[in-house]
Amino acid sequence: MTRERFLVLAAAILALAPGMVGADKKDKQDANTRTVLGVVLDTADNPVSGAVVQLKDTKTLQVRSFITQEKGDYHFAGLSTNIDYELKAQHDGMSSATKTLSVFDSRKQANVNLKLDKK
Repeated sequence: MTRERFLVLAAAILALAPGMVGADKKDKQDANTRTVLGVVLDTADNPVSGAVVQLKDTKTLQVRSFITQEKGDYHFAGLSTNIDYELKAQHDGMSSATKTLSVFDSRKQANVNLKLDKK
């Protein structure tokens, strides 16, 4: 093999290597993450726009918030499969019961609807 061919082959391998490493890392990351989504409903089962949905990591106690869209929907992505999460919604003085997304729930995409009730 000539030196020029060797350099071209080496350059091609180096150019492809970062993509292969990133793809492997992404596959491992996706296997350990999940998504939760749902709809916030009022007492008459109508979707609630502008409700605040809070997601609490029960391990670190970190809270993330999402304001529901026009159709009352919310979503949280990139959640660990090894942590329990608590979900709760609030809007105009009303709140939902707290629901738990458990580590024993093996769904990659969990659907958790939250119903508002008077405090």
